[in-house]
Amino acid sequence: MNLALFDLDNTLLAGDSDFEWAQFLISKGVVDREVQEAKNIQFYEHYKAGTLDIYEFLAFQLAPLARHGRAELDAWHKEYVEHHIRPIMTVKARTLVLEHLAAGDLCAIVTATNSFVTGPIAREFGIPHLIGTIPAVDVATGAFTGQPTGTPSFQGGKITRVEHWLESLGLWWGSFDHSYFYSDSHNDLPLMQKVKTPIAVDPDDKLRAHASAQGWTILSLR
Repeated sequence: MNLALFDLDNTLLAGDSDFEWAQFLISKGVVDREVQEAKNIQFYEHYKAGTLDIYEFLAFQLAPLARHGRAELDAWHKEYVEHHIRPIMTVKARTLVLEHLAAGDLCAIVTATNSFVTGPIAREFGIPHLIGTIPAVDVATGAFTGQPTGTPSFQGGKITRVEHWLESLGLWWGSFDHSYFYSDSHNDLPLMQKVKTPIAVDPDDKLRAHASAQGWTILSLR
């Protein structure tokens, strides 16, 4: 059996689902365009530099979920995917996923983006498992609190979350003949170095340099 792990933003998607979710909320008048875009630029610069404070980022990104009921948020999913996600799902990305699924590989998306936003995207790709940052929920009301819970699926946290998931299935790294992780970002180097076959997808400059030096496969899904 093989294990195939996929980063989502700028890897399987030719864009960023968090950014697209923000644009969707702006179009709905739910968040202020100037504030949202200024903060997104700030966070993205820190992300590129590898200095992102994931908890500060998540507090900002999850705040809108706490201001709206679950029924309303769930109703927005279909429109969000139709207008913001399907246009950035490339044929090459869909084909890659289908090849791994057809081979019987255990497949999962591993993303720092929260599972509310990425859940319908995983379903759209047909990937049965999603390891994303989990938005905390008020158990009494079912409403989102605007804070994360558990270990964010970011940098080294991706290893922690993947290992807990594998353990829940009665598996570990040694259960697989081959393990793959596809990513575009140097922030994912910890998990890329954990699998047997790391694959850089349309990589940033830091990851491209590292992948080239290590002899890793570099490919484009655009």
